[in-house]
Amino acid sequence: MPASVLLLIIFQWLVYFFNPSPVVKSLPLFDGKTFKGWQGDTLHTWRIENGTLVGGSLEKEVPHNEFLSTIKSYGNFELRLKFKLTGTEGFINSGVQFRSKRATNPAYEMIGYQADLGEKFWGCLYDESRRDSMLVRPDPNAVLKTLKMGDWNDYQIRCEGKRIRLWINGYQTVDYTEPDSSIPQSGLIALQIHGGGKAQVYYKDITIEELK
Repeated sequence: MPASVLLLIIFQWLVYFFNPSPVVKSLPLFDGKTFKGWQGDTLHTWRIENGTLVGGSLEKEVPHNEFLSTIKSYGNFELRLKFKLTGTEGFINSGVQFRSKRATNPAYEMIGYQADLGEKFWGCLYDESRRDSMLVRPDPNAVLKTLKMGDWNDYQIRCEGKRIRLWINGYQTVDYTEPDSSIPQSGLIALQIHGGGKAQVYYKDITIEELK
């Protein structure tokens, strides 16, 4: 091997060794103790119990949708969290908003994509308060096979450009590419408790990895 080639290989190795590619790490969105970085109705709807975000009530009906949202906006990311949804009567439903914004009328609503949760809607991709339509419906029987009713489940949301993918407990429910160039591809992340039922939702282990 020529000496010049050997020197080039050594130089490239040294450059890589001393300037490794940065490792992207998942960061917690919820510290388990406070609402730091979040905003919403923390007086009547949302609370913290044993390191878990809890929304809604099993004693009285939730009057309307309520959202606990991040203060920061996110574009491309992978969001992971654990959820548990319980209820006694009425419409028992929740969801995770992303690439969303706060509405003004009514102010408690949000506008944007939602990874849906609840009977007939597990793992669906919904467009909340915008197109008001279900963008993707997975096979409900397949989702139910992976779901642990009334117990903790994993939700994974990955957004890269116009592509959105969802997984529940490792089962992919959505692979959607947004065809409308006017739809914003960044915004707030939020946790929902749906109105119209005696329902309670729990969220914990919320982490995000921002993607390029």
